[in-house]
Amino acid sequence: MANSTSSAPAGTRRSGRGAVTPTRTRSRGSSARRREGLAAWLFALPFVLVFGVFMLVPLVSSFAMSFTDFLSSDAQTPFSVDFVGFRQYVALFEDPQFRQAMLNTGIVVVFGIPLTMALALALAVALNSGITKFRTLFRVGFYTPVVTSIVAVAVVWRFILQPDGLLDTMLSWIGISGPNWLQSTTWALPSLIVMTAWRNMGTLMVIFLAGLQNVPQEVQEAAIMDGAGPWQRFRRITMPLLRPTLLLGAVLLSVAYLQFFEESFVMTQGGPLDSTLSVTYFTYNQFGFGKYGYASAASYVLFAVIAALSTLQFRILRPKD
Repeated sequence: MANSTSSAPAGTRRSGRGAVTPTRTRSRGSSARRREGLAAWLFALPFVLVFGVFMLVPLVSSFAMSFTDFLSSDAQTPFSVDFVGFRQYVALFEDPQFRQAMLNTGIVVVFGIPLTMALALALAVALNSGITKFRTLFRVGFYTPVVTSIVAVAVVWRFILQPDGLLDTMLSWIGISGPNWLQSTTWALPSLIVMTAWRNMGTLMVIFLAGLQNVPQEVQEAAIMDGAGPWQRFRRITMPLLRPTLLLGAVLLSVAYLQFFEESFVMTQGGPLDSTLSVTYFTYNQFGFGKYGYASAASYVLFAVIAALSTLQFRILRPKD
């Protein structure tokens, strides 16, 4: 006798009650997903267009420009410029002014990042431990320089650092004669690093404070029960759990300090004798001189350094499994 339940034809499957469900349901689901994807792209289209016109096209154009001898006089005939390959990049590293700018920027990064992170972490630990009763007031006070205009900050610091200014006056009380801070090739860049660290530590203080408040109290209490002192708890518990926050702070500072510009532009104009000239300031000057291809090459050298340093920081500070 033939089996009353025949095999389901190809392209179908049986439901729990024996009914056959066609695979067109699957195709309907695919169509619905395609419609949702299309709707999402339609909503994102305004941003994509703005990003493409004002960001992507200039990025690609400037990268192509770095391989040409494009000058301001070529703006009306941009396709008549000559392709020079890596000649602009070679000329950069043969330029003593660019090498000085690279050295200055490296000094800002090497000394500015640890100084800023150490100050911000110390303040965050102090605020998190309840040392001060006016915690909110201190948070606002330390964060205020971040949102203050760089021009206003520069005016205040120029008053502090000028000859016979506030700092020199305070040093004279203990019998020390201060140098001409902003006109000294020895002290101008360290002065700007200190000012930059003071101006940026408020951002990291808020970030570090948020990270400290996410450290589980149960772990701290267990360490206290085991006899661990404050320094041991900070080194063995707090710092490892704070690695993602430290990574975020280091990357943010690296990107900011490698683009060190406003402080030097406002306070020293890159002087004295290029001792505070940064790569960004050098690039700005080259654009001002009309050397668009040369300036584009300098900007992409800086981009490569930012990418390399960020990658290195991710490898060193990423959370360990």
